[in-house]
Amino acid sequence: MRTRGNAGRADAVATLALLAILGLLGGCKMLAPSHVPEMEFFVLDDDITPPAAVAAGTLILTINPPRAAAGFDSPRIVYVRHQHQLEYFAHSAWVDSPADMLAPLLVRAIARGGAFHASLSPGSTARSDLQMEVEILRLQQEFDGLPSRVRLTLRVGLVASADRQVLATREFESVVASRSEDARGGVAAANLAAQHLLADVANWSGTVAQQWRDSRNERQ
Repeated sequence: MRTRGNAGRADAVATLALLAILGLLGGCKMLAPSHVPEMEFFVLDDDITPPAAVAAGTLILTINPPRAAAGFDSPRIVYVRHQHQLEYFAHSAWVDSPADMLAPLLVRAIARGGAFHASLSPGSTARSDLQMEVEILRLQQEFDGLPSRVRLTLRVGLVASADRQVLATREFESVVASRSEDARGGVAAANLAAQHLLADVANWSGTVAQQWRDSRNERQ
């Protein structure tokens, strides 16, 4: 038979053991990693299967590496809720900077246009007649209304390779409504905006190149 003192000590030991177990369980819970959303990575693409290129022009165009304005020169996806304030999605990003992703899209768009004999990728050492300079001024999802919309603005210039004469510059802008109020919807809208502008840039550059070639031929 247990004495009262022995019973008290046994109860105390049992209580301490229970507290220790609870403490261990609580510690394990604290150490267990909380759920963190995984990063999602997106691409900027034209989603167009290029047709067989028909090079109608005789000029060769080099597309120099595109640049981007401050705030748009990283893989972070930009959104805007207040004027003059850029914010970035925490768990969504581009796989590369938009400027770097834009370069091959421009090459393909110019080739599809057929106004040039060839369009050369950035870094090509081949000689060309003209060079294209491109800067991304804005690529942002704007949440100041519903639905949100994506604004893509490019500044494009054509330069004569021989004497670095600027032939023409122009700003192109496309605004596309987002299908959902999140980064995924914004990315889809950004791709549509890019498709619109790429076609416009290809048509414009072909017209400028034709005018330059005609003017040069008249002087010769």
